[in-house]
Amino acid sequence: MRISELSRRSGVPAATIKYYRREGLLPEGRALNPTTVEYDEEHLQRLRLIRSLIQLGGLSVARTREVLEAVDRPLDAFETLGVVHHALPVPSAETEDTNGKSGADDEDGAGPESAADEAAPGGAAARVEALIENMGWQISDASPHRPALAESLAALSRLGTDYTADDLIPYARLATSTADLDFAQFDGIEDRIALAERAVVLTVLFEPVVRLLRRLAQEDANHRRHHRRACGRGEQPAE
Repeated sequence: MRISELSRRSGVPAATIKYYRREGLLPEGRALNPTTVEYDEEHLQRLRLIRSLIQLGGLSVARTREVLEAVDRPLDAFETLGVVHHALPVPSAETEDTNGKSGADDEDGAGPESAADEAAPGGAAARVEALIENMGWQISDASPHRPALAESLAALSRLGTDYTADDLIPYARLATSTADLDFAQFDGIEDRIALAERAVVLTVLFEPVVRLLRRLAQEDANHRRHHRRACGRGEQPAE
């Protein structure tokens, strides 16, 4: 296919495709003549992954290149998913401003003293390690999600809301069930590029769906616990 068709099928502008090619993200096509290059289905598949990593995952071009280089190695499914999972942005309970910077600063207690508190027995980091041990989870020491969870717990503590490791276990059990459902969707996908793309879509696009399902369930629980009927569209809540 020519670049115009590749652009149409991928939804990526031709100029962006050329930029990805210059940056080494997309392999060169087959030159038919000095002015015409032909691309194939492998280019389309890789372009979809690049788009997922940059536009959906929010990765920089440099970070995307690192992920693609890792995926290009002869990895198995476990290693491929690990590379993608650790590359994606890590959620945090910290409030972010419009520039993407954390809203907490030293004045809010997020300085060195707070870091020391988090590392102390009973601190956020200790609670995370206790939770992982209690759940019997196999988590890499290099996982970015361990410190991110500790930071989120520390942020809650600064607001006067403390969750112990025992408090988190019921939520962790639900998370395990959710993760098992997630990984069932990878069954039968053998191609590394397709597997990586599916991981990005599932983690980035489906994560809001999970959060919204929780919100809907909370709304339902509120009605059930207070014996209230949900209003239909156009109806006003009962006084």
